[in-house]
Amino acid sequence: MERDSFECVSSLDGIYEEEIHQHLQFSSLVKSQNNVVVQENSPTSVHELLECPVCTNSMYPPIHQCHNGHTLCSTCKTRVQNRCPTCRQELGDIRCLALEKVAESLELPCKYDFLGCIEIFPYYSKLKHEAQCNFRPYNCPYAGSECPAVGDIPFLITHLRDDHKVDMHSGCTFNHRYVKSNPREVENATWMLTVFNCFGQYFCLHFEAFLLGAAPVYMAFLRFMGDETESRNYSYSLEVGAHGRKLIWEGTPRSIRDSHRKVRDSHDGLIIQRNMALFFSGGERKELKLRITGRICKEQQNPDGGVCIPNVCS
Repeated sequence: MERDSFECVSSLDGIYEEEIHQHLQFSSLVKSQNNVVVQENSPTSVHELLECPVCTNSMYPPIHQCHNGHTLCSTCKTRVQNRCPTCRQELGDIRCLALEKVAESLELPCKYDFLGCIEIFPYYSKLKHEAQCNFRPYNCPYAGSECPAVGDIPFLITHLRDDHKVDMHSGCTFNHRYVKSNPREVENATWMLTVFNCFGQYFCLHFEAFLLGAAPVYMAFLRFMGDETESRNYSYSLEVGAHGRKLIWEGTPRSIRDSHRKVRDSHDGLIIQRNMALFFSGGERKELKLRITGRICKEQQNPDGGVCIPNVCS
């Protein structure tokens, strides 16, 4: 079978050891006792040298180079089967120590500066910050598929409504009915997602069936469309019941920074075992009929502690 070829158009084509040496000389001329601050959108070529020509991400040690001086990151070195993507020469195990040293002298703005982050970091600290930056885009919270969409909250709201056809509601209370003809079929997990606009924020109500060990269970939980620190300003309650029995869950909504699976696997929500769910459904227990009610509250800080404000949204 003919193997697929790997082609890479590099932004570093034609840059050899002599040119890298020239860039390093330029760096030594402009560097003072303080660190060099490099704007990522500036014409300076030092940052371009630190960009991997394969994945276009910033390179971190170990930075590899071929005999002709073309560089690439350690992750991409394994992807190109030890062949330089620029000149096709064998890469070997040559480290570009000079370029790694230059990186130590640089300070760069966060790559999310266009979204509002104004922080500047030493080159080797930048990656750690960006992984936790409050301005980084959010992943799509839809749980029924591995959706690759990312963006800010307004973008995700439009995306959920138009692309996933998610139900949108206004208000801080809800009353949902879940019906399933065969409650024993949980191999193909069933997801339901509803978005609520409440207190000027957006919340995702999840309901799904999955196997907890060998036992089918149903779970409902709320996620906040924003960061974790802001999600702590809110609380919610969920209630399900019938025939004189009921289950109640009270908690703090998790941020959508936490993946749907992470929240589910931590059991941070209202969990209903199948036998109890069938009891609430009544009848001959051949069909699942659950009614889940809930309320979203806003915590108001005062000297006496948090106070839950009841539904004030229309």
